[in-house]
Amino acid sequence: MHKEKKLLHDQSGLTLIEVLIAAIILMGSLLALAQGMTQGMLIMSTSHYHNIAKQKAAEALESVNTSRDTRVIAWSQIRNVSNGGIFLDGMQPLRDHGADGLVNTADDGAAENEVLPGPDGILNTADDIVNSLDAFRRQISITDLAPNLRQIRVVISYRVGSLNRQYEMISYISSFA
Repeated sequence: MHKEKKLLHDQSGLTLIEVLIAAIILMGSLLALAQGMTQGMLIMSTSHYHNIAKQKAAEALESVNTSRDTRVIAWSQIRNVSNGGIFLDGMQPLRDHGADGLVNTADDGAAENEVLPGPDGILNTADDIVNSLDAFRRQISITDLAPNLRQIRVVISYRVGSLNRQYEMISYISSFA
């Protein structure tokens, strides 16, 4: 009989405290997973805007290089207005390029829009979807590094919902085409 009592006391199992600790660890893991999923959804929802910002920054850099190569503007003009050049200082709304083919200059045209194919899936038809790019701003900063070398920094800032985002692209240009 003494042996039977000992067997009853040797039975192992989980105490209430061990169950509570396991539940807390499980809840923490589930909350971390939920937060990761939320962050992923946020990134996915802003990826279209990020792509627009990237393309607009690249477009600005390409226009400067093309104008230098084609001699549309002189090397001395590839500066910000505050340094005797033609590029406007500070953040500017996204506008179509003007007659000089450059963005962020005094002759820029109307505000830019994004045009997407409509329900027929064909671009440049009557059912196209036109989205305003009013939420975007662009800044082109040009810094002299040497007599024949300049740094061009393009920053695109945009707002998606309550989030403020920025995309930055830096390139270098020389006076040699």
